[in-house]
Amino acid sequence: MPKAYEVIADDIRRSIRDGGREPGERLPSETDLARHYRRSVPTVQNALRVLNEEGLIDKRHGSGTFVRCPRTRAVRDNGRHRWEKRRAREPEAERAQTGATEHDTGLELRDLVFYAAYREIEAPQDLADAFGVPAGTALLERTYRTRHTAETAPFSLVTSYLVRDLIAANPALLDDGNEPWPGGTQNQLYTVGIEVDRVEERFTARPPTPEEAEELELPPGTSVILLRKTSYDTAGRVVDITHVTLPGDRTELLFTTSLERW
Repeated sequence: MPKAYEVIADDIRRSIRDGGREPGERLPSETDLARHYRRSVPTVQNALRVLNEEGLIDKRHGSGTFVRCPRTRAVRDNGRHRWEKRRAREPEAERAQTGATEHDTGLELRDLVFYAAYREIEAPQDLADAFGVPAGTALLERTYRTRHTAETAPFSLVTSYLVRDLIAANPALLDDGNEPWPGGTQNQLYTVGIEVDRVEERFTARPPTPEEAEELELPPGTSVILLRKTSYDTAGRVVDITHVTLPGDRTELLFTTSLERW
C-alpha cells in the first residue's frame, strides 16, 4: 500500500504530466497543500522532495515551489563527426549558417548564446602523454559554453586542448574573439592543413561536483555524463582532446551501427 506522501506525489506528478499544471506555474503553499490533501505539512514536504528529485518542480528559496520548465534536449549521435567533416571545406557563408549545437538540438543560431575563452597552458603529464609531446609543451586551452536564449544553464561544459605550435601558422586560431568559428574545430584544423581522420569518444558517468550541479542547474540526484573526445589526423597523430560534461537530465546519446549483411 503506497504511503501518504507517495499518493500526494503521484497526484501532483499526474497533474504536471497531463498539463493540468503549466511549466513555471507556482504550486500552492505547503500549508495549502496539506489542507487540500488532509495530511500533515511534513507529509507534503516529503512528496515535494520526491518531485524535486525527479526534476519535475523547483523549490526557490523565498519564492515558493514551481513546476519546472522542460529544458531543450540535446541528442548527440555518432554521425555528427561525419557531418562536421563534410562542412569543414564548405564556403564560410555555408558554415556560418549552423553549428554542432544546432545539429544536436534542432535550434537555430538566433536561439543560442555562445561563450568562448582561450588561454595558453603548459601541458600536464596526462595531456602531454596523450598528445605525445613533452610535459610543459604549450597548449591552447579553450573553454566553451552554449545555452538557449530562453534558459540560463548551458547544454554542456566543454574544455578543448590543442598543441599551440600545431596551429600557430594561423594566428586567427589563437584568438577567442573569432568564436564562434564557422565549421568548428575541424575547419580550424583544415586551415593549417590538418585533416581529421577519426574521432574516439569515451563515456563515463558519475555524480556531479557541487560546481557542476550549480552551473548546469541539475535537479538533485542527477548524474553527469563525462565525454573524452580524441581526434586523430590522417597520420595517426592526436590533434585535439576535448573534455565534455553533459547533464544527464537533458542529454540523449544515440549510436547507430550499420552491420554487414551475410
